[in-house]
This record gives sequence, C-alpha cells and structure tokens, in this order.
Amino acid sequence: MRDPIDVVVSALPAIWMMDTGRYLVAATLMSIVLAVFWRAGLAERKLQARHATAGDIRREILLSLRTCLVFSLVGAAVVFAALQGWLTIYWSFKKAGPVYLVLSLALMLVAHDAWFYWTHRAMHHRHLFRLFHHTHHLSRTPTPWTAYSFSVPEALVQAAFVPLFLLLVPMHEVGLALFLGIQIVLNVIGHSGVQIHPAAFGPGHWLGWATTTTHHDLHHETGRSNYGLYFRWWDKLMGTEHPDYRRKFEAFAARRTARTSIGPDVPAGSAPSPSRSSIAIRHPLSGGGEPRSEQKSYSLS
Repeated sequence: MRDPIDVVVSALPAIWMMDTGRYLVAATLMSIVLAVFWRAGLAERKLQARHATAGDIRREILLSLRTCLVFSLVGAAVVFAALQGWLTIYWSFKKAGPVYLVLSLALMLVAHDAWFYWTHRAMHHRHLFRLFHHTHHLSRTPTPWTAYSFSVPEALVQAAFVPLFLLLVPMHEVGLALFLGIQIVLNVIGHSGVQIHPAAFGPGHWLGWATTTTHHDLHHETGRSNYGLYFRWWDKLMGTEHPDYRRKFEAFAARRTARTSIGPDVPAGSAPSPSRSSIAIRHPLSGGGEPRSEQKSYSLS
C-alpha cells in the first residue's frame, strides 16, 4: 500500500486543476452570458453606475488564482486526513445510498451558509477587517471574477469549512463535488453585478428566502449589511439585511418587463425616462470604468 503522503503529493496537481478549473469555467461562462445578453436587456439591470476597470478585473483574477492554490492545499490535507481515517469520505454507495447523498448535501449547504454568515460578519469587525476582508472589498463594483478574490487569511477561513464539516458528517465524494460546484456557481452569480434573478426570488415570493445578485451587491456597495451567502435567513434573524433590499430588487427586476411592455405606438415622451443603467450601454467587463473615487474601507466597530 502506498504511503499516504505520496498519494497526497501525487494528487495535488489534480486537486489544483479542479479548484482552479471550476473558478475559471464558472467566471468565464458568467462573463459570456453577460456579454451575449447585454444589449438584450441585461444592461438595464446593471446594479451600479460604476464599471469595473481592467485593473480591477486583473487584480481579481490574480488573487482568485492564489485563493485556488490555498484551497488546493487544504483539499490535499482533506485527502490525507481521509486516508488516515480522521474523517470519512464515501467513495461508493455501498455504505450510504443516494438518499444520504441528497440529505447530507442539503445539510452541508445550510451549514456552509451559517459558517459563511458568521465568519463573514466577524471579518467586518474593525480589528479583523484589514487583515482578513479588506482585499475582497477592493472590488467595490463586483464582477464574476471577484468570487475568490481573497486575502490568504480569508481564503484559509473559507477553506476550513469543508474539513471541519467532514469531521462531523461523512460525505460522498459526489456530494463534495456537487457542493463545490453549487458554491462557485452561486458565488459567481452573486458577484455578477447584474440582477439576473426573476421576480420569484424577490422578498415575499416563493423563492424569496434565497439571496440574489442585488442582495450581495448591496453588501459590496455599503459594507454593513447582507452577510449571507445562499439564504437570507441569518440576515433576517439578526437584523443585518439592508433596509433598501426589497425596493432595489423589485425596481431592477421590473425594468426588463417595463421596457418590453412599451409598444411601438406609444407616443414620444410617454415612455419612462431612461435610467442611468439603460443609458450606460457599455458592457461591465469592458474595463472602461468611470474615474475611481477613493476606496472605502468598510468595517464594523
């Protein structure tokens, strides 16, 4: 039997490729969606007047690639711990079937949302913000490439969830893969800067318990609210949801509907005056952003 350390070392390149690949694929696909559908209506749903610059995007990609390396090293440690029997990963369905896979995946997502909320909120404390979270908030106008733009300490905090969860709850390898896929897809959507969620995701609707791009974009804009990742539960319970979230979501979700409802026979001047987002047709990833104002450092006292 091979030495566990040899197994981990030989597996590290593959782990790095998977971590880096899922980030690059998800961010690239989201960027393509924005580019393809920009003039078809997404331009009207851009959440901020400011556009990310080429320098912003370059910084986000480089920092995210560094985060992928941190995630890969933690992933290699997880493999080593599993080989040592310190935590359990099921490699087949013999011990636990598909029902366990679904239930454990759901539990992992709920637990991760709680982990993210409380660690995220803690990193906004004035004594922790600059070390842990300031790097991520350099992206005042998020893009799909912002998803993993972390400092090394924050990357370690985010990566620590998986081994800690596995110490308590065994997971299928398929469940882990699904979790990592869901996490990066929702992360990239949340940082896309464009309200792509339909009205059903709005507060008071049947999917209103989920976060949206508007929800997280308000966090980057203000820095003092909306700490949740997948769900609004903790923000609602702890009173940390931005008071303008409902109004802003409903306003942007209605823009495409309002535009398409204006027929060709509407008299000139009777249509609503164009908003700042419908005037700014330039694609948000074009790199030609407005002059950048002084970067704010948001933290909680």
